[in-house]
Amino acid sequence: MTDHDHHPREHDAPLSGPALRVKALESLLTEKGLVDPKGLDELIDTYETKVGPRNGARVVARAWVDPAYKEWLLRDATAAIAELGFTGRQGEDMVVVENTPKVHNLVVCTLCSCYPWPVLGLPPVWYKSAPYRSRAVIDPRGVLKEFGLDLPDDVEVRIWDSTAELRYLVLPARPAGTEGMSEEALAALVTRDAMIGTARVVVGSGGRSA
Repeated sequence: MTDHDHHPREHDAPLSGPALRVKALESLLTEKGLVDPKGLDELIDTYETKVGPRNGARVVARAWVDPAYKEWLLRDATAAIAELGFTGRQGEDMVVVENTPKVHNLVVCTLCSCYPWPVLGLPPVWYKSAPYRSRAVIDPRGVLKEFGLDLPDDVEVRIWDSTAELRYLVLPARPAGTEGMSEEALAALVTRDAMIGTARVVVGSGGRSA
C-alpha cells in the first residue's frame, strides 16, 4: 500500500508555525528558480524510503545471521547499533523489540512523531498523522489490516510508544527459505515498514516485504 491509501494526507490538518515557515521558504526558493520541486520530492523520498531504512536493514540482517549480535541488540540496542556506525540525533537511546510467532510489535508516537532517524531515515507521512497515532493504540489490529497485515487471533500485538527520550525499532522475524542468503541479500529484503511493525518480511518475486 502507499502513504495515500487509507491514511489521511498531512495537508488535511492546519500547518504548525515551523511547517508554515518551511513551506514559505520552499515556495520562495521555487519561485526564484533555486529549487526544483520534483527534485526536492525525489530527495525526500530517497532519505525517507531508501538511504535511512538501509541502515536499519543492516542492523536487522546482522541480528539474523549473528546470534551474539542479536543478543546484544536486544539487551543494549543503542550500543549494538552504534557498533555498526549508526548514531546521532533522534537515535541516542534505542530499544529493539523482537517479533516472534506469538508476538507482533508495532511502534507509534502518540504525542508527536518521534522516530529513530539514524536507522530509519525520515518518518513517513502516515506515521506522523493523527489518525495513525491514535488508532494504533485503540485499534492496532484494524490499522495493521489496512496495511495488508491480518494477524491470527492467537498472536499478541504489543504497542510501543516512542518518546523524545526513547525510540523503538522492530526486529522482524526472519522469513523461511532464506537460510542460504548472505547478510547483504537479507538486508535487501527488509523495509522501513517491517521495522515499524506495519509489515512483515516475506520472500516474494525478487524479495520484498509485505
